[in-house]
Amino acid sequence: MNEELTSITPEALKVAREIVSQFVQLPESDIRLLASILKKGTAKKGEIFIKDGQISDGIYYITQGLTRQFYYKNGHDVTEHFCCEGQLLYCIESLHLQEPTHLMAEALEPLTYYKIPYKPMNAILRQSIGLCQWRIRLLEIDGVISQRKADSLRFETASERYERFVKEYPEAAKRASNQHIASYLVMTRESLSRVRSGTL
Repeated sequence: MNEELTSITPEALKVAREIVSQFVQLPESDIRLLASILKKGTAKKGEIFIKDGQISDGIYYITQGLTRQFYYKNGHDVTEHFCCEGQLLYCIESLHLQEPTHLMAEALEPLTYYKIPYKPMNAILRQSIGLCQWRIRLLEIDGVISQRKADSLRFETASERYERFVKEYPEAAKRASNQHIASYLVMTRESLSRVRSGTL
């Protein structure tokens, strides 16, 4: 993984604007404040850039590539989440409690991202009510997404889970491996094939 601090360049401003506009509308001064702390980084395909036992140190905004978050359970690799261009990735519990994570992140394709580092982020939140509103909205949306996934696993059939996945994560549905998709949907690769063929 390679990271470097960015100055307030047109690219950094564009990225900051994209990050904020997903949730709230803020003045240019707040956007520049966010842009000033962004760190641009890259990861190679197959690289695990958030590791087991590491304390998550920021929020990643993906500008190129596909990632997944995953963990190990009973010796099995379980995919928890996918993230691609225009989306945010972070380990919620580890980031906010600053405790080691068991939820790892892997680049499934060559990856480019901008990271909002944890400590500088907290510093600018103390300077901007608008950015505090952005963070609150981010947490609200993440809570809704987590609830929907839990409800899907509890109440939906395998076919319904797959249909929801294709609708909500169309890029991951096209670009991720069958193994990772099946793991995310809590089914075997054989079951995934049957769902896709309409026999399950």
